[in-house]
Amino acid sequence: MNHHVQPVIGTASSRIYETLRRDLVGGQFVAGEKLAINALKERYHVGLSPLREALNKLAAYGLLVQENQRGFRVPKLSRSELDDIANMRLELEGMAFERAIQHGDDVWEAELLAAAHRLKRADTTLDKGEEWESLHSQFHRTLVAPCGSVWLLRFIEQLHDQFDRYRRLGPKMPTVRQTLDEQHHELVALALKRDSKAARALMDDHIQKSYQLALKRYQEHA
Repeated sequence: MNHHVQPVIGTASSRIYETLRRDLVGGQFVAGEKLAINALKERYHVGLSPLREALNKLAAYGLLVQENQRGFRVPKLSRSELDDIANMRLELEGMAFERAIQHGDDVWEAELLAAAHRLKRADTTLDKGEEWESLHSQFHRTLVAPCGSVWLLRFIEQLHDQFDRYRRLGPKMPTVRQTLDEQHHELVALALKRDSKAARALMDDHIQKSYQLALKRYQEHA
């Protein structure tokens, strides 16, 4: 009955993949750091096979760099990369948001209101830690969900993870964060009004403000 083995490895691999992904994006490892496989096995209480599978997937996704077929390193950070990521977010996320407004139905409207409500409640009750970050990601995903392109959504997800490596480098900045939080609800209002032009302009401004924040954090760490 060997067929029971594979799902277990698959599940363990998926679990460690998600945990490592969150930790890499959240800055639990230093940019440029070489990851020791044995240390990771101990830290995450995981076997070699699912761990290696997860590391290979994270390297393919761009959150790790694979070296000489065996070792893995956390990617370095650079100003030019941050600029590139922010520019791609402006183009792709703006386009996806416009398409979502065009194609989204009343189910999407309800999901958007729900995601915004959860995030607003979290703005006042949570300390902008991991739980808030999860709700924040979910909100941004919901904004563009009905854009009609699986690949576009996939690229945006990848860009967000790369962008967040910079954005989450430093301590929270409440005043900037408050402006960004307010913009979340303005984005929903414009989406519900189906005002795609104003919504795109606000999304662009939102990404620009986030970029300024991420750049400041990067410069403090460079």
